[in-house]
Amino acid sequence: MSDQIKFIVDNLNKEPFRKNYNLITFDSLEPMQLLQVLNDVLAEIDPKQVVDIREEMPEQTAKRMLSLLGILKYKPPGNATDMSTFRQGLVIGSKPVIYPVLHWLLQRTSELKKRAYLARFLIKLEVPSEFLQDETVADTNKQDISAMEEEKDQLIKRVERLKKRVETVQNHQRMLKIARQLRVEKEREEFLVQQKQEQKNQLFHAVQRLQRIQNQLKSMRHAAADAKPESLMKRLEEEIKFNSYMVTEKFPKELESKKKELHFLQKVVSEPAMGHSDLLELESKINEINTEINQLIEKKMMRNEPIEGKLSLYRQQASIISRKKEAKAEELQEAKEKLANLEREVSVKTNQTREFDGTEVLKGDDFKRYVSKLRSKSTVFKKKHQIIAGFKAEFGLLQRTEELLKQRHENIQHQLQTIEDKKGISGYSYTQEELERVSALKTEVDEMKGRTLDDMSEMVKKLNSLVSEKKSALAPVIKELRQLRQKCQEVRGLREECLQEESRYHYTNCMIKNLEIQLRRATDEMKAYVSSDQQEKRKAIREQYTKNIAEQENLGKKLREKQKAVRESHGPNMKQAKMWRDFEQLMECKKQCFLKQQSQTSIGQVIQEGGEDRLIL
Repeated sequence: MSDQIKFIVDNLNKEPFRKNYNLITFDSLEPMQLLQVLNDVLAEIDPKQVVDIREEMPEQTAKRMLSLLGILKYKPPGNATDMSTFRQGLVIGSKPVIYPVLHWLLQRTSELKKRAYLARFLIKLEVPSEFLQDETVADTNKQDISAMEEEKDQLIKRVERLKKRVETVQNHQRMLKIARQLRVEKEREEFLVQQKQEQKNQLFHAVQRLQRIQNQLKSMRHAAADAKPESLMKRLEEEIKFNSYMVTEKFPKELESKKKELHFLQKVVSEPAMGHSDLLELESKINEINTEINQLIEKKMMRNEPIEGKLSLYRQQASIISRKKEAKAEELQEAKEKLANLEREVSVKTNQTREFDGTEVLKGDDFKRYVSKLRSKSTVFKKKHQIIAGFKAEFGLLQRTEELLKQRHENIQHQLQTIEDKKGISGYSYTQEELERVSALKTEVDEMKGRTLDDMSEMVKKLNSLVSEKKSALAPVIKELRQLRQKCQEVRGLREECLQEESRYHYTNCMIKNLEIQLRRATDEMKAYVSSDQQEKRKAIREQYTKNIAEQENLGKKLREKQKAVRESHGPNMKQAKMWRDFEQLMECKKQCFLKQQSQTSIGQVIQEGGEDRLIL
């Protein structure tokens, strides 16, 4: 039963129910609340069942639920007498009746949704008699009924053929039983796999939550350890000043401006729609007001009072300072929001890095050491960068020198070519340079070939000598390694046997201890039961269970008597309540008649009040 309740609570806490129950709160639900939970589950399967059972009679609720459970092919346990108990338990909201129904429904919700949807098309519709008087409707109804009966007969024949085919097989009853058990076990296996996956997900989320909380605790401890009272007080004073400025100056101004804007917009909305002439009139008024403002400014400038000039200067400075202050406050607010967003991103990135490679982000002293290392590396980098800059400057100088030399060489070549053209031997210098270059390349290639062949022959000799040395050195090692492999295999086999014997030894010891404990309990129970001391007898488990059984039987007897009394007094009590309601209606009617009669008799009378006469018409 506890596993059943746990399964029900787990499924009710998920989508789409979201009941947020635990085992204690669910078990302490009242019968009406339990019936409402059952109705919510049935409404999830069939949306037509969305009903508040407080607004429905108990008999109607039980009838509606029983009809849907019949469509869903729910089979209550027991025989016909248990069926009546089941109906009665469903009416009163009995836990032993409703818990199995909830467990069965929540196990196969998707399958039951499909069955409830298809049931609308498979249940026979009752056509009213006034519609059956129409010949077309009657013929269509008869054709549908005959078609359904033919399909039913075909299904029955097919089932009979399958039964006969199965009966020819040996041990078919046993095989059917095994197949039924296999189906049940498969369903149980699917449920266990799903439950295992859910528990894995819960464990994963719990581990992630624990890691986040541990990181937060660690960072808070580092911050508390590194912080000083003076810095904390200074930071708090700055925050208080900023918050007081925002509350006393910035927010009231913004609120006032918003109120003015809202008032203006409300005024605009309340005014009637303007036409083109109205807009032209407004534009003319605006132009007149602008001209008046310009005239006033010119008059003020012509006066050129020094005191007003100084005040205007101070006003300008004050307005500039206030604008700067507001801008800095907005920048500070944006920086705080940006800092909060960055902190959230940092926490997300740290969690992601921890999930990927398991490493933690440096904090506190580790981060300081890392920063000091970076600073030392940055100084080294700056020095190297300066050296590289010197090299680059020198390279630029050399490059410029090379360009100048190239220009001089081109000039000399041009002069040499003109001289060769004059002498009639053009191309002589170029040909001479090419011959010298080719001869130099040929000598270099010949020398390189000779060195390469010598090097390759020496390398081959060295490799052959190394291979022979390594073979001779590894021969005894390989021989020892073969012997050690054989010994290792023997040791591994012995170790496995030792582990098996050790596990068997521990298992045997555990079984012996369990048997000793059971034997000790049995001897203690026997001593208490055989003992002549009544106090000892009361301690016996058998006596305690006997006492509990007797108490529960007495309690059940009292409850049955109470139920019988309530059932017997239900009819008279309802009749008496109806009589009281009728009596109340009768008295209300008499009251209304009396008041009406009083109002009619008072017409035309003269009433004296406060020394004055009044005539009532």
